[in-house]
Amino acid sequence: MIARPEHMGAAAAICGADVTVISHEIDDSWMRDTGPTFVRDGQGGLAGVQWRFNGWGGKYVPHDRDAGIATALLRDLGLACHAAPLFAEGGALHVDGAGTLVTTEQCLLNPNRNPAMSRIDVEAVLKDMLGVHKVIWLEQGLSGDETDGHIDNVVCFAAPGRVILQGCDDPADANYAIVADNRARLKAARDARGMQLEIVELPAPRARLDNRGDRLTLSYVNFYLTNGGLIMPAFDDPADAPAQQTLAAAFPGRMIVQLPALDIVQGGGGIHCITQQMPAG
Repeated sequence: MIARPEHMGAAAAICGADVTVISHEIDDSWMRDTGPTFVRDGQGGLAGVQWRFNGWGGKYVPHDRDAGIATALLRDLGLACHAAPLFAEGGALHVDGAGTLVTTEQCLLNPNRNPAMSRIDVEAVLKDMLGVHKVIWLEQGLSGDETDGHIDNVVCFAAPGRVILQGCDDPADANYAIVADNRARLKAARDARGMQLEIVELPAPRARLDNRGDRLTLSYVNFYLTNGGLIMPAFDDPADAPAQQTLAAAFPGRMIVQLPALDIVQGGGGIHCITQQMPAG
């Protein structure tokens, strides 16, 4: 757990003895976006990628401390840091571990991040930094997502060749057309092995507004995979149980834990957004 210096005592007391709390100056809590993206070399060695970070396209300031947190963490861990020449956040990227990456045009091709880079330029950086061979582009993320369409609210890989898609079956919902386009693009795509993707679709929670009257970005795809388990959001919604059952079937052998997530979504992110896994070794 990372905490600001002035919050160390409170964080340690809340987390307990089984959690190591590390002191770092940070601007915000979304470690998925600002933390290192871990990678391995051909010999299994572990390192991390530091993406360039500008506060989600200049929406939030200050962000200078968050812009360097991945480098600082990798230094603490004694791991090599590879600086990427691309403005991106970890929540904008999902890989299958077998050479395929999925992302959105809305985020990585956005003028507020990489205005001088073409799709070909962005793909070249992703392939170089992450060792992927195929990039699948969806057009946009869920309606109202202030991250400009982060993929971790849209779709993720359950395994090579198998994706979990946040669905929407209400034609009156702003996400209906977005999901239909995402589904069509995924059906037409082929992964790095040339294989068609199997799509597992999750039910959609009902639309909710935040305390400013803006739509909350609610997605069951925004879950965290941990050793032997899966931690997923619950929204006090009739779709909570069906979504849990769908993920349990998609990840057999994992313990599925559902946590109330409306408060964290009010803050602008989800369970996946506030976590960052690190491979062992």
